[in-house]
Amino acid sequence: MSSAQTAATGGFAYTLTRTLDAPADAVWRAWTTPAQYSRWAYAAEGSVEMDVRTGGAWKATVVTPDGGQVPLTGSYLEAVENRRLVIGMDVPGRPEPAVMTLGLHPEGDRRTRIELHQTCDTAEERDMAEQGSTMLLDSLEAFLGKES
Repeated sequence: MSSAQTAATGGFAYTLTRTLDAPADAVWRAWTTPAQYSRWAYAAEGSVEMDVRTGGAWKATVVTPDGGQVPLTGSYLEAVENRRLVIGMDVPGRPEPAVMTLGLHPEGDRRTRIELHQTCDTAEERDMAEQGSTMLLDSLEAFLGKES
């Protein structure tokens, strides 16, 4: 896991890397199938819609620890099955989406190294996004452990 300021963009970036005990296709399905995604990604039941292809849209309502609900929308900027997912997240008041890149790197038949990267405008946004992404990866890892 690493955080840094990215000089080229003037933004603040983080990268999280984790090796999961699941094949890349299982990780891909967990991230791109509404029924599976809603089971580990803190989404309200029935709120997840995904058109997983380059240019396709997605939406979900996240349930916060205090019970609040936050609707999220966006699009897939790139989708390469079992390898790479570039997710655009709509941010109110910003003309361009926030972009998160998810890379899947198979390590043998049963393990996958997942690399999640995002660049944010401020250190505070980066810290919040990194914390949220860490929680997502923790939950994904637990979900995949139950599925195997």
